[in-house]
Formats: sequence, C-alpha cells, structure tokens
Amino acid sequence: QVQLVESGGGLVQAGGSLRLSCAASRSIFSFNAMGWYRQAPGKQRELVALMPTFGSTNYADSVKGRFTISRDSAKNTVYLQMNSLKPEDTAVYYCRAQSTAWGTFWGQGTQVTVSS
Repeated sequence: QVQLVESGGGLVQAGGSLRLSCAASRSIFSFNAMGWYRQAPGKQRELVALMPTFGSTNYADSVKGRFTISRDSAKNTVYLQMNSLKPEDTAVYYCRAQSTAWGTFWGQGTQVTVSS
C-alpha cells in the first residue's frame, strides 16, 4: 500500500504564496506520474499540475505562470509552489500518484484558502 501525505496548506491573502508538499512512502520514480489536483466546494476535482516520470510537466491554464510542480527524489517528495494566489484558488489540494503496475493513489488533501 502506498501512502501520500500532503502538507503546507493554510490561509493566505490574495497575492501571497504557499508551498505544498507530498511525501510518498516509496520512490516517486516508481510511479508513472505524480500530480496535484484540487476540488473547490460544489465543483469537480480538477488537475492542477502533472509531472510524468519521463516527459514534460503539464499545468491547468488557470495556474500557468503562477504554480510550479517539482520533485526531490532523495526525499520522495513532490512540491507545488503557488505564487500570486487568487481567491479562486481556494480548494482542497490533493496529491496523486499513478502507476500502471499498482494503480492510482491519493493523499488525504490539504486545505488552501485565499482571502481577498
């Protein structure tokens, strides 16, 4: 069983920054891709940023130029640096790990609230 533990959420004013972390219980290179998703109240969960083990990262249009996904393989951790935050970025943010061998795994989520 794979465990993903997110941290770093919180309350921030518009224009501020936060960095989310997702620590995996096994090597992040054992997955085909790691990603960040978010779900706002009353809305469907949506992709924010996707980092394949091999290949280019992808971002939702709404966060391009403001958010950056990165990884530290030594710490088995994936990050989401969020800058220039807007109230519409308010959501629960989830880390996801995808493996063709073992399936898909989700973290418990971390709340991000951006005040105007």
